[in-house]
Amino acid sequence: MKWARSVSCRVESWREAVGEAREAQRLWKENKEQLKADWKAAQKAGRVPENPGPPPTGFALLPWLLMGLGSLSNIFQGRTPNPWIGGLGLLVFNSLYIYVVFNAFDRKRREATATRAALLLMGLVTTALGLGYGGNWLLFFPLLGLATGSIMRGPWLGRTGMSLAVFSGFVAAFHEGWDGVNIAYATFLSTMVTAAILSLSEAVRELRAAREELARRAVEEERLRFSRDLHDLLGHTLSVIVVKSEAARRLAPRDMDAALTQVSDIEAVGRQALTEIREAVTGYREGSLSTELDRARSALTAAGIEPVVRRSGPPLTPQTEALLGWVVREAVTNAVRYSAADRCEITVSGAAEHVRLTVADNGSGPPAAPARPAAPGIGGTGLKGLTERLSAAGGSLRAGPSPRGGFTVTAQLPTSTEDLTAAALAAATTGGGGTPEG
Repeated sequence: MKWARSVSCRVESWREAVGEAREAQRLWKENKEQLKADWKAAQKAGRVPENPGPPPTGFALLPWLLMGLGSLSNIFQGRTPNPWIGGLGLLVFNSLYIYVVFNAFDRKRREATATRAALLLMGLVTTALGLGYGGNWLLFFPLLGLATGSIMRGPWLGRTGMSLAVFSGFVAAFHEGWDGVNIAYATFLSTMVTAAILSLSEAVRELRAAREELARRAVEEERLRFSRDLHDLLGHTLSVIVVKSEAARRLAPRDMDAALTQVSDIEAVGRQALTEIREAVTGYREGSLSTELDRARSALTAAGIEPVVRRSGPPLTPQTEALLGWVVREAVTNAVRYSAADRCEITVSGAAEHVRLTVADNGSGPPAAPARPAAPGIGGTGLKGLTERLSAAGGSLRAGPSPRGGFTVTAQLPTSTEDLTAAALAAATTGGGGTPEG
């Protein structure tokens, strides 16, 4: 009966150890999720530390080698048979331990075959010392568990930790009997706790690196958006001002009233440009297709190009109008600058599922201009940027010489808001896209 009670107590102790290990693993997972949530909250509040310090290294695990002082003391006190063998085993174990734990903090070296082989050899040395000497030498099993926990990650961690704990318990039982359960428990606990702590530390480092990378990309994207927005605005506006100034200069000698009208238009365009630039700085500018069509008529007329604007179909969403407004702006700017045309047709035709915008001129371009692509496609950087915007919105853009002469830009977009992707919405409302020198 006494033996049965002892066995029962040991089994119960083992169950408690396993339960505590499982609870520790569960708490680790919960703490990991909580850490992610706290990190995001701190990031939004601007409370994330900017100087996290150097990453952890193998030096953090070296103090645990002090657990081997008892074995070293036994060697010097002459209480260890064959002390030279014990001393050599102690030296080999410590060397392997240092090699393994220093490789544990680098992913590539941690997963290398040499590191796994060193860990296996370390297990063989620990087993030999435990079976040969027992006593304080059995404490190398928790150190082996610590090294294993620093190397192992993923779903195999629990099985490896449990197997190592059971094995260490059997080896310890060879000398200590049922007290070997304590060695098994210490081995299992050191394996799981070390793995949990190092995994959590690694997750923190990865989250911090991801935060810094996202912040860097956000700054780059905002700079690119702002530069594109200003370039789009100034490129079109300055072109209109130049054309109207030339018209005013030509009209001034013979028709002062017409020249003053052009000057008034220049003033209006300049004021509108100032307003748009202020709005662009805050990132809230939204394009209106009707406004862009009116500006296109004015710019084309001032350049001596007859504008023909046709629009049909149901009302469009603000996002679709904004995107098409950018296409009108870019295409008309190019027509004014390069086409040498005397007529430009702008056609907007909407249907139930999609809307199509066509801007076609009858010009040939300047003789020395290298500007026109020879096939349907995209020429300058402005048209390339528009292609990216429309593609992100599920649409398309084609630009190239027309078979009947001149140059044609054709854009097509879905009419429903659901078909527009988030990237397209951002591009439409913030003006992200290419620079306009198509």
